[in-house]
Amino acid sequence: MKKSFFVATLVINVILVSCIPYKDTIYLQNKNTANDSIKVIVEKQKPYRVQISDVLNIRIKAAKQETVAIFNPVGEGNLSASSEERAYFDGFTIDLHGNILMPKLGEINVLGFTTAEIKQIIETKLLEKEYKAANDIFVTVKLTGLQYTTTGEIGNTGIKTIFRERVNIFEAIANSGDIPDTGDKKDVWLIRQFPQGQKIFHLDLTDINVMNSPYYYIQPNDMIYIKPLKQKSWGTGTTAIQNIGAIATILSLITTTILLFNRI
Repeated sequence: MKKSFFVATLVINVILVSCIPYKDTIYLQNKNTANDSIKVIVEKQKPYRVQISDVLNIRIKAAKQETVAIFNPVGEGNLSASSEERAYFDGFTIDLHGNILMPKLGEINVLGFTTAEIKQIIETKLLEKEYKAANDIFVTVKLTGLQYTTTGEIGNTGIKTIFRERVNIFEAIANSGDIPDTGDKKDVWLIRQFPQGQKIFHLDLTDINVMNSPYYYIQPNDMIYIKPLKQKSWGTGTTAIQNIGAIATILSLITTTILLFNRI
């Protein structure tokens, strides 16, 4: 009787320890944390400032479009190329010195500027060289998609591109196949590029307060890393039913082995 009780207790403990808690699989929970025990960071998202190797999509329009044709891509290019490839070849890549090279205007330093500031710089140079009035030209400057990388315990790893200016962490993860139950949603690493190097920020996606984080919206060249939970390294199931099946298989194997040895 005591042996049966011990075995039953052991099995129950293994199931409880090896299962992934339900609350660890749910996004955006209201954890009702007291205001005096947590410091919620609320900060308006700052405009992105371009970095080396970013690719800018620059288009210039004028009343006489033929006068600005040299600045814009000719034709459709390679129609078999993907949208990312066309954006790369048609765009202006920021070199190691922080410059882009434009026809007639020459090298323009754009490192550390926002797209709105780069637009103003180009308009000023055009007015100095080609045009007399600001209403003669119309300049648009955009990043050629928001590119980021996902790695770790996530549906699809690799480099992803979304053609939007604002993308939050949940949209980026959903675009990469979501985080399985074996991924750690409570400590997602956001690795961000800065001129002085990389920095790691930790996000708890199970807490609704993550939407107040200044890192809720991703930026170009961000890397999102999802750690696997310990249960995955143990090789156990994610639910009690899976664990019971695994334990039953192991016990059956042990029993069969003992019976075979007793017959020898």
